[in-house]
Amino acid sequence: MAALDSARILVTGASGLIGRALLPSLKARGFEVVCLVHGRAAGEDQIHWEPRRSLSPEAVSGFDAVVHLAGESVVGRWTNSKKAKIRESRVSGTRNLAQSLAKAAKRPRVFVSASAIGYYGDRDAEILNEQSSPGSGFLADVCREWEAASQPATDSGIRTALIRTGIVLSADGGALQKMLPPFRLGVGGRVGSGRQWMSWIHIQDHIGAIQHILKNDLLQGPVNLVAPKPVINAEFTDTLAAVLSRPAIFPVPALAVKLLFGQMGEEVLLASQRVEPARLVTSGYPFQFSDLRRALEAVLKK
Repeated sequence: MAALDSARILVTGASGLIGRALLPSLKARGFEVVCLVHGRAAGEDQIHWEPRRSLSPEAVSGFDAVVHLAGESVVGRWTNSKKAKIRESRVSGTRNLAQSLAKAAKRPRVFVSASAIGYYGDRDAEILNEQSSPGSGFLADVCREWEAASQPATDSGIRTALIRTGIVLSADGGALQKMLPPFRLGVGGRVGSGRQWMSWIHIQDHIGAIQHILKNDLLQGPVNLVAPKPVINAEFTDTLAAVLSRPAIFPVPALAVKLLFGQMGEEVLLASQRVEPARLVTSGYPFQFSDLRRALEAVLKK
């Protein structure tokens, strides 16, 4: 899409793991980037927003693309209050933004809105693609409502892509950063049975895939942002330990995960999601990292 070569792009969630990597990448390619931020806007490249309230259509008018990444972290014990924040930040925030974009005098050509492979729920070894049905559980319900909240943008004619993100490999945050301390000490190991599937993606491919979606007019609806070769947890932990030259002989029993983390542990750490990036592959996205060992080596080398 040549029109996006010098586009104005609006981004939410710029302070998160993906946002921190996306912004410099977009700017390096010549895009003008403006961020929607909580609290008082600190500069001309920022706009204040409150996800629980509607935005003025004028505030979001005139952008060529919008990348919406904002949302409450799912990490932590899921108390009723935490679950309410997770759902509210994603569903209400997306709905309010999508409604404002739909009413803007100059609407964006593309709206990339975050989602997650939690949409599929716990599916054992079933191979999942974008056509697979939603699963069950709190995260699956939130993801389904989250994606549905973008409908006003779609109805207004904005090409809308829903990026279902897997485990993002980065040394700067996310799941891997939390796994590293015990593994570096040699006290890491598989989680639960170790047979649950983990669908991962290197942070560089995640950013590359978003830019690929921005430029590709044929990509809309759900798009799985995962590498082509998911692995079971036992292979993931063994590979991580090997890259660090450490043993992986201290498993974490499923019961301990449930006691420590409650429902979050069951749906995030013990759930199995064997997801393939069908739409990225068929659209010709060139993955930089399809092999887990190479991806971990690149992350940890950094």
